[in-house]
Amino acid sequence: MKRLAGKIALVTGGARGIGRAICEAYVAEGAKVAVADRLAHEAEETAAGLGQDAMAVTLDVTDLASIAAAVAAVEAKWGGIDVLVNNAGVFGMQTIEEITRAEYDRQYNVNVAGVIFTTQAVVPGMKRRGGGAIINFSSQAGRRGEPNIVLYCSTKAAVISITQSLALELAKDNIRVNAIAPGVIDTPMWDVVDGLFAKYEHKEPGQKKREVGAAVPLGHMGRPEDIAGPCVFLASDDAGYVTAQTLNVDGGNWMS
Repeated sequence: MKRLAGKIALVTGGARGIGRAICEAYVAEGAKVAVADRLAHEAEETAAGLGQDAMAVTLDVTDLASIAAAVAAVEAKWGGIDVLVNNAGVFGMQTIEEITRAEYDRQYNVNVAGVIFTTQAVVPGMKRRGGGAIINFSSQAGRRGEPNIVLYCSTKAAVISITQSLALELAKDNIRVNAIAPGVIDTPMWDVVDGLFAKYEHKEPGQKKREVGAAVPLGHMGRPEDIAGPCVFLASDDAGYVTAQTLNVDGGNWMS
């Protein structure tokens, strides 16, 4: 039997990269999946490729009305949401002298507030359905500080704390809350990250990407599919006694 048979999932940032891989894995494991993304056209393309068990919803996690509309659309079509994956995220790199309030707001609005308020929107429905699973996305950057990345690292550390607090609050409602902390994963976002490291560390384009891949104990960068498998596990009944945890999926970069 497929591990997610009968479950309905909402995946934010689902149109590309890790989010898309999660959507593909969830459908393959029997779930119905809402591909939620502010990139509406790409969300529609991803959903179309997944067939009748996927739908696209436009979702900007910084906009409360957008969150509410997306959740309502999924509930109207399929009756509810059993699994929420808070995958949407943004990255930035600045020295402390360069940080602006606008950049602070950009990263915290997506990476922190987006997790909190999207979760807030799905919890009432999960309670009515007798429980659910919420999977938040932290990062190895949430486990340690890194130079010139104070905003991103702190947002991802916040996600770990949010995960623990919500897991304790929602345990009585049979809603499990866990997080995944990916390491260096080869996605379109990493091309942006590589360009920023080229600027701040005076490297050639592509150099940082090669270096971080070689430094991973397993010897290479991860792929989006490497994250999708653990995300299936945390959404499934196999993880029925797992909550308040942050699972490192990083090739051995961080041990805890």
